[in-house]
Amino acid sequence: MAVATPTQLLEEWRRAADQHLTPTKRSLVVMWAAFGSTFGAVRFITHGIKGGWLPWGNVSAGGKHLHHYNIGIAALAGAGLVAVRGDEQAVGHPAVAAVYGAGTALITDEFALLLDLQDVYWAKQGRVSVDVSLGVLAALGGYLSAAPFWHEIVRTTHRRLTAG
Repeated sequence: MAVATPTQLLEEWRRAADQHLTPTKRSLVVMWAAFGSTFGAVRFITHGIKGGWLPWGNVSAGGKHLHHYNIGIAALAGAGLVAVRGDEQAVGHPAVAAVYGAGTALITDEFALLLDLQDVYWAKQGRVSVDVSLGVLAALGGYLSAAPFWHEIVRTTHRRLTAG
């Protein structure tokens, strides 16, 4: 067996997903991936704004800083509306899972502000441990949501990359 091209490898990953991921597991994987990537992107952007190395600033409306948890609340409200409406095609759709995961990350990132009602976002106490903990949580959640699928992805990838 020859070493796989990227296209062939992606096709094998799709087959593994079809074999190992139920619609619910697929949505869970998408939700955790959206949570982790959104959380990481938000941390990157906020540090870039604070550090002055990104070319834009905070978002404001009417002269007031708009915290990203507001966007997260709107995202969760939208995902909840889809779930409550009960449209079977939409409820389990990966896009709904992605919106839910991203919205949850936006809220979680500013949880201290919501808990204390003080803007303590940049307090040094525990910030690194919170960032690391949430990153690990996102990775672990994504893995546990579909462990057999990830094992098959590793086996397929190893087999295709070492074939010669």
